Order: sequence, then structure tokens, then C-alpha cells
Amino acid sequence: MSPPLLHPDAFAAIVELALDEDLGREGSDLTALWVIPAAAQASATLLARRPGVLAGLQVGMAVFSRLSPQVHCTPLAEEGAALEPGQKVLDLAGPARALLAGERTALNFIQRLSGVATLTRAFVEAVAGTPARITDTRKTTPGLRALEKQAVVLGGGVNHRFGLYDAVLVKENHAATAGGVGAALRLARQGAREQGPRVRLMAEARNLDEVRSAAAADPDRILLDNMGTEELRQCVHFLRRQAPHIEIEATGDVTLANARQVAETGVDFISIGALTHSAPALNLSLLFAGT
Repeated sequence: MSPPLLHPDAFAAIVELALDEDLGREGSDLTALWVIPAAAQASATLLARRPGVLAGLQVGMAVFSRLSPQVHCTPLAEEGAALEPGQKVLDLAGPARALLAGERTALNFIQRLSGVATLTRAFVEAVAGTPARITDTRKTTPGLRALEKQAVVLGGGVNHRFGLYDAVLVKENHAATAGGVGAALRLARQGAREQGPRVRLMAEARNLDEVRSAAAADPDRILLDNMGTEELRQCVHFLRRQAPHIEIEATGDVTLANARQVAETGVDFISIGALTHSAPALNLSLLFAGT
């Protein structure tokens, strides 16, 4: 299957912002401006320094294309591919000043997003053989959500709702204000009917009583929040018996050390904020020919 691609509109603005941050509004790389002749050409190769999963190549190449249409990018690995140390990922050729100006910005994107994909793959492998799928959250870097969620998919995970606008998720503060999980879901269902197009309804539950209340309101998914494995099993058993059509998600305090135990309780999804808020960047480097 081909890796998911984003429309350039999804990252054009963030590329522009990142380049402005590094080059200033005047677009100046003072070192290259004063050291490298304007007509100088160069070639470079992006290399993996550590094993991991490649992501962000699309936006990294867009950085160089934005700086100069004369930069030629030749991908040597597909996004979502498993990388080995020393593996060549991308060849670049074109104006030396453009390659130097885009080097750090492109690396920042690719290293960050490859880190997200790599951590996601580790969780996916940790639960392999169970029905559970690994999903992300809204705990993303501001401005990078589309890119980070794409990286999760490249790592083998699935996406949760994108934002506040495309699904209902009743959390504890909604429930506290609305009079309980079930009451909040019923109000949300009424609002969804009035809106017209179908909106997915989900709710967090912190214990079996809240699971019962949520299930009575018949949402699409119930999130079992910060539960131990025994409590997860009890809630899964109840829902499979009483409401088998409702999806079940475990959320909160899931790590690589306990992910498999959580998956073996029978949940359909495990959501992990760390995929996007705590993934370490993957070590890659951009080496110019002759260095």
C-alpha cells in the first residue's frame, strides 16, 4: 500500500513559518551569502544515523522546493520504511545556497516526524497479535497536527479525531458540567441530530458505573480512562455482553512496558498521547558531497 500523502496545503503555511523563523523576513542565510558564490552548485545526501521509521520526507522536500525550484530531490526510501543506520534516504542537487538554507529546517521536520513514526511502530509491535490498534490523541505540537498524525499512520497506527470540530468526545469536565457522562452524551446526540450530517459520539469513563451510564446513551465508542488491567477487563466484559457494537478504547498511562497487558484485556484501541508529545527525534544527517 502506498504511504498516505498530504495535500501541500496541509503544510505550506508551516513550511513558510519555519523558514521565516530561520532566515528572517529578509530570507537571509548570512553565512552562505558571504561564503558561498551565488552560482555554486552542490549535492547532498540525507542519511539515517539510527534505526527507525521514515516520516516527513514530503514536507522536507517541500522546504527545498520553496527555496529554489532548481533543487532536485530524489527519494531513496519510501515514507513508512524501516531505516537502518547508514541508509541513504534522499539525494539532493542544486544551488548550494538553497541546500544550506533549507538543511536545518528540513531536518527538523523529518527527524521530528520520523521520531513519531518510530515510537508508533514500537507500540504497534508491542501489541502485535492482539486485536488492539494504536491510536493518537490531540496532544500534538501546535501547527504540526496534520504532519504528526500522518506520521502515526506511517508508523502503523490509526488516527483519532483530528480536532474538536469533527467528533464529540465527552471528557470528565464536560460530564461534570452537564450532570454526568450519560446526560452529556444525550445532549450531544440531540445537538448532532440538529446539525444534520452524522457525527461520531464518544465518551470517557473512569469506572464501571460511568461505563454503564455511557453505554445507556449508546455512543460509538467508550474510552476507559486510567484504569488498571483488572478494571479494564471488567468493563470490556460488561460492554461485550451488553453493548457489543460499541467500540472500546483504553486511554491514559499506557507505556511500552504495559501496552501488551492493556491490549490483552480485549480493547479495540489504545490511545497514547506520548506518540506525539514525547517521541524522541530520529537521528538523521544531511552530508554534502566531499564532506
